[in-house]
Amino acid sequence: MKQLKKGSRKLLNAWAFYDWANSVYSLVISSAIFPIFYGALTIVKENGKVVSDTVTFLGIDFNNDTLISYVTGLAFLVVSFLSPFLSGISDYIGNKKAFMKFFCYMGAIACIGLFWFNLEFLWFGLLCYFLALIGFWGSIVFYNSYLPDIAFKDQQDRISAKGYSLGYFGSVILLVICLVMILFYNKFGFTSEEFPTRLSFILTGIWWIGFSQYTYYYLPRGNRKQKLTRNVLFNGFKELKKIAEKIKHNKSLRRYLYAFFLYSMAVQTIMLIATYFGIEELDWGDQDSTTGLIVSILLIQIVAVLGAFLTSRISEKAGNIKTLIGINLIWIAVCIFAYFITTPEEFYIAAASVGLVMGGIQSLSRSTYSKFIPDKAIDTASYFSFYDVSEKIGIVIGMFSYGLVAQLTGSIRYSILFLIVFFVLGVVLLLRVPKSKF
Repeated sequence: MKQLKKGSRKLLNAWAFYDWANSVYSLVISSAIFPIFYGALTIVKENGKVVSDTVTFLGIDFNNDTLISYVTGLAFLVVSFLSPFLSGISDYIGNKKAFMKFFCYMGAIACIGLFWFNLEFLWFGLLCYFLALIGFWGSIVFYNSYLPDIAFKDQQDRISAKGYSLGYFGSVILLVICLVMILFYNKFGFTSEEFPTRLSFILTGIWWIGFSQYTYYYLPRGNRKQKLTRNVLFNGFKELKKIAEKIKHNKSLRRYLYAFFLYSMAVQTIMLIATYFGIEELDWGDQDSTTGLIVSILLIQIVAVLGAFLTSRISEKAGNIKTLIGINLIWIAVCIFAYFITTPEEFYIAAASVGLVMGGIQSLSRSTYSKFIPDKAIDTASYFSFYDVSEKIGIVIGMFSYGLVAQLTGSIRYSILFLIVFFVLGVVLLLRVPKSKF
């Protein structure tokens, strides 16, 4: 097939559609059904109260939240080391799409493997969770790096927001399908909620692989066409060093990256722990906590579409950096409010607020970084590996900090309060980013 020109509508839509394909992982596995499923397996309750949340793994007793946060942090640590190595190689030999496919398929197959997750073979379930997370974020490294290749600067805010919006819509559709199967399991001939819950993991993997084919059909292979040699195997580290030097001499990009590292640390950690917070810290009373949590997550996804759209429009008038500062201030207010919530109704308010700023801060952060990359740069995957490494190392610190605070205090609330520090520091550093035309 003839390669589509940069900026063409079909190419932009094909790129954005990968969000539709992969965002089901973020919603079903990271945020909704898997955390609830994991909680049901690892938490013992009596009369609606948690009496035990201890899990034994490798002969060691862990708080269940601490264990999953450590596994999550370890997976992000692996991604942070892999992405600069692989992105440098892909920039050199021009096979970005092949790497993107590999991580996509690995992650989707691991999601399917979660069908067999149980406490008897806890190691297998955690391994599938571990590989699914690496697959998702590994593919995102290469997906994000295509943005400056396929879109001009004046297109990037909108197409980035469109990608997130498509992701929210697509993931909500699959989540609703899964929710209907779980809530009305007897109508589908199931004997309990457990089987349709496990079936949701298989549907996630199939959806991810299936819909990604449209993106792969139109995306270009990469920027270069050089053969893989022994020297190229270590080219990723050479490319990483080159990008480090370029970023060192680009004041705007360097300072923005510092700010992104800090506030993204808090954003991603909150998104990963929100459901666990709802499971353990709220008094659901007579309400079904599973239904309530999934409804709140659906609310986040729906409002996030509006948030991404509004943010792209506001940034056109106020500028990207000023808009990001405003969003960070809202995040600080949300964290303070979350510390005090005890009822489902208050949780829904917090969920709507998170949704409004979640979509905006993700899409605008990605497109802002893309704009800071020099126009004629061809090593875009290596540039974006810095972006992704900053995000992943931040998540590692955030998740381990969250797990440690939760383990020491016995409450997730203090972890939420602790994350405010990162938002405040992020705002301070954003204020130091030199003024630019965007």
